[in-house]
Amino acid sequence: MSWTVVAAISAALLIYSLICFYIGYNGWAWLRLNRPLAKYKYLYVALIIFLSLSLFAGRFIPIPFLSLIGGYWMVIVGYSLILLPVINLVVFLFKRKGIYWIGVGVIAFYVIIFTFGTYNAWSPVVRSYDVQIDKPAERGQLKILMASDFHLGSIVGKKHLDRFIAIANKEKPDIILIPGDLIDDYIKPFLKENMGESLNKLHAPMGVFAVLGNHDYYGGDKEQIVQEMEKAGITVLQDEVILVDGELTLVGRKDPTDRSRAALPSFMAAADLSKPVIMLDHQPIAFDEAGENGVDLLVSGHTHRGQVAPAQYITKRIYENDWGYLQKGSLHSVVSSGFGTWGPALRIGTRAEALIINVKFK
Repeated sequence: MSWTVVAAISAALLIYSLICFYIGYNGWAWLRLNRPLAKYKYLYVALIIFLSLSLFAGRFIPIPFLSLIGGYWMVIVGYSLILLPVINLVVFLFKRKGIYWIGVGVIAFYVIIFTFGTYNAWSPVVRSYDVQIDKPAERGQLKILMASDFHLGSIVGKKHLDRFIAIANKEKPDIILIPGDLIDDYIKPFLKENMGESLNKLHAPMGVFAVLGNHDYYGGDKEQIVQEMEKAGITVLQDEVILVDGELTLVGRKDPTDRSRAALPSFMAAADLSKPVIMLDHQPIAFDEAGENGVDLLVSGHTHRGQVAPAQYITKRIYENDWGYLQKGSLHSVVSSGFGTWGPALRIGTRAEALIINVKFK
C-alpha cells in the first residue's frame, strides 16, 4: 500500500472522527439541559463511540445487528451535516433561546424518517411501463417482470425475497429479468438462510435471466453466486447473446467492475437484430453504444435512485437515466430503484419496487 493511499485513508478517518465528535457534542449540549441525564455523560460518550465504529464493524463482523445500526448511523451522519450547521447558526443568532424544543424537533425528525424509511424499504410497490418496439414478433406483446438490487445478505433476507416471489406469482409475467446485485457482497448469509429455496420458486414461461452487478463481485464469491443462481434455474448472462424461444434476442453484459467486460460489438456480431433485442446491463451507462448496436430495450438498476433523499439529485446528475423510463432514438431505457437496500435499511424519497414492462411489437 502506497504512502498516498495511507495518507488518504488517514485523512478520511480524521475527517469522519471530527464529524462524529461534532454530532456527539451537539447531542450532549442538548442532553445536559436535562439535569437527570447529565450524570450519564460517560455512558453517552461510549454510545457515540459505539455508533461511530458500527459503520465499519458492520461491514467486517458478520453480525446483522451491527450492520443495521451502522446503516442507521450513516443516515444520522448525513442528515446531521445538513441540519446541525443551520441549527447552530439559529441558536447563535437568537442567543440560545429555544434549544430544548429545537432538540425535541430534531429527535421527532429522525423518528419520522426512520419510520417512513423503514416502511418504504420493506413494502415494495409494482410499477408499470409501456414500451413500443418497432419490430415484428409472433406474440405481439411481452410482459416482463424486472427487479434489480436485491442485496440479499445479513439485512435483506429470505422474507423480503419471498415478497418478490409473491409478486411474480401474482403478475404471471412471460419472462423475468434481474439486472444485477442479487447478493450483497458475500454469499455466506444467502447460503446460511437457505435463500436458494425461495429463489428456486421463481418461474416464467420464457425463463428467468440475470446479469451480475458490482456487489456480486466485491466479496470474491462471483463463481459461487453464478452457481447458486443457475442451480435455482436462473440463466446468468456474461457478455453473451442468446435467442429465447426463437423470437427474442437477449443480451447480458458483465458489470464494469469486471475488467474482462467486453466491448458490445465483440459479441453482438452473432445477434439476430431482426428480432426484438433486450439487454441487461447493471449500470445504466453506454446508451449510445447500446443504441448503435441494435439494442431496443435496455434494463438496469444500480442507482437505487439515491435511496436516501436528497441523494437522488446526485444520481440524476451522474446518470443519463437514473430512474424510470427514457427513450433515446430507438433505444428504450428502464432503470429500477431496486428491490432491496444497501447500507441503511431505509428508503427515504424512494420505494422498494418491482417493474412490469409491457412491450408491444410492430
